[in-house]
Amino acid sequence: MAGGGTGGHIFPAIAIANALKKLDPDMMILFVGAKGKMEMEKVPQAGYKIEALDIAGFNRSSFIKNIGLPFKLVKSFFKVRNIFSDFLPDAVVGVGGYSSFPVLRYAQQKGIPTFVHESNSFAGKSNKILGTKAQKVFVASDGMDKFFPKEKILVTGNPVRASISKSRITREEGIHFFGLDPGLKTVLSIGGSLGARSINEAIAENINEFSKHDLQLIWQTGKSHAAPGREAAEGKNNIWVNDFITQMEYAFAAADVVISRAGAMSIAELCVVQKPVIFVPYPFAAEDHQTVNAKTLVDKNAGLMIRDSEVKEKLVPMIIELAKDEDRQSALKKNIGVLSITDADVRVAREILKSI
Repeated sequence: MAGGGTGGHIFPAIAIANALKKLDPDMMILFVGAKGKMEMEKVPQAGYKIEALDIAGFNRSSFIKNIGLPFKLVKSFFKVRNIFSDFLPDAVVGVGGYSSFPVLRYAQQKGIPTFVHESNSFAGKSNKILGTKAQKVFVASDGMDKFFPKEKILVTGNPVRASISKSRITREEGIHFFGLDPGLKTVLSIGGSLGARSINEAIAENINEFSKHDLQLIWQTGKSHAAPGREAAEGKNNIWVNDFITQMEYAFAAADVVISRAGAMSIAELCVVQKPVIFVPYPFAAEDHQTVNAKTLVDKNAGLMIRDSEVKEKLVPMIIELAKDEDRQSALKKNIGVLSITDADVRVAREILKSI
């Protein structure tokens, strides 16, 4: 299993690995990720071994920082060769992120079956290149033949962690987990696994509005905003704050309404848990695909959306309004639930086993 960088790549990979192990308990699975990235922590927590490549993506803001890229890429190919010699894989699955490229490219050169999972509506550069020689390309939605050969595409949906898709945790258990008040409406803010600056700043600047309107907040800040987030929440019993929520099933169970980026995996999870959501698409995503993702749900009355540039003025007033509107919450829950796919991991795993 190769790739990572963000939760949107890592968690689908873990879900696929778990499904493969369930179908074939004797299967050996090895992850390969990028040194220093979050997969180096999250994959071992899920019970799998991971090897690290010293590799980085192209830095669009600083040409100087890209000088060492060719060296790192060559070094990574040598490391991949050694990994393959030791592990002797029968198949390789890439989930996106720059660490997937040397792993799948080497496998394709050696004639080892490869599979690509593309979670987004706009394919990443590595996946587009790798998909041309892959056995199958697993995608979340129709219309991906503009990126991949049509005959290789299989629409499976996005794999959601079993801890979320099969969760039976009640709202009361979720609220208790975070030490909050079951009598208050609960807002969950998840800016993606790496955080979201605009969302965090809007919440911090309007933190007192939550208690004024009898709301409590579960706030995942990401590492970069953890310190100011804790400072803003200090002394407030209605605010739970941390850089990362490890057990998201409890957060989803506790939440009455949600603030989220519009990455493909966040959307897949929110469809499964059927929560009313205000989406704040990340404006610098490739081809602005997060806005496309969010609009698809907005057009089906399955979510609300605020542009990133309007977050500071509009986000907190809008979440307060939604938290008080039970009818709108019910409509959004019903419509987003229709879009859920709960067995994407098994669909992908079965197809991989069928082809190797």
